[in-house]
Amino acid sequence: MVGIKKDKPHWGARKIRELYLRKFPDLYCPSNSTVHAVLDRHGLVSSRKRRRYKAKGTGFSAIQDPNDLWCTDFKGEFQLGNRQYCYPLTITDQVSRFLFTVEALESVAERGTFPAFERVFEEFGLPRAIRSDNGVPFASANALFGLSKLSVWWLRLGIRIERIVPGCPQQNGRHERMHLTLKKETAKPAAENFLGQQEKFDNFIEEFNRERPHEAIGMKLPAEIYRPSSRAYKGIGRVEYPLHDRVITVTACGRICMKKLKINFSTVFAGQDVGISEVSDKIWLVTFMHYV
Repeated sequence: MVGIKKDKPHWGARKIRELYLRKFPDLYCPSNSTVHAVLDRHGLVSSRKRRRYKAKGTGFSAIQDPNDLWCTDFKGEFQLGNRQYCYPLTITDQVSRFLFTVEALESVAERGTFPAFERVFEEFGLPRAIRSDNGVPFASANALFGLSKLSVWWLRLGIRIERIVPGCPQQNGRHERMHLTLKKETAKPAAENFLGQQEKFDNFIEEFNRERPHEAIGMKLPAEIYRPSSRAYKGIGRVEYPLHDRVITVTACGRICMKKLKINFSTVFAGQDVGISEVSDKIWLVTFMHYV
């Protein structure tokens, strides 16, 4: 097999296996995957570079009412008195400036953001769109379409995703302006520990929403303008794919399994249903909601 590959350097495992069968019909011939593994072991397989997703902004929707658009971000981390770092997750309403939460988290990992968003959704309902930057956990540079598990969850809840252009924080300017005030009033000095820092954040939220007049909204209070969303949080339902050949649930390890085939897809979609259609011989189209 190695000799055939050296003679035919542009041939792949399937063609080399076929030639092997023709040359040595009486010998055992392994599968295509084994042939590929043998060639790879001898350094005769050129690895195909995976096309990396390049982050870019999305179009922005027209907004005029509360809950048309929420904004979210992590305010820059800072050190508490006990030397631990605090990563505040913030969520605001773009129209009313209403501050839903400031969560004192130990990192920007997804595991802390899911409960925070779920609490806000349960109390205030769902927005029509959420705007964020392209960083973790809102996006994922290595996943399809730059989606993360968090943004996939938003999509399943019927929330549109808006992302600012990388390096353009001014596109989330109202939210960033709130961060300046938040840092000034709650992080200088910081509390001794997470419990104390969360208390400072909670006091800031109460003052920001119900005591502090805002020039951008005609010196009104955010609580005077904001009204909870009419879209109640009820969890996610099933996604229907009536025009596809079949519906397959992505495994916990991010694979699509069809008969004996196990195809690496993306762990971002683990547990999600995708539509599958065969568009040509052994060429399959995979669809998740409106992402193809």
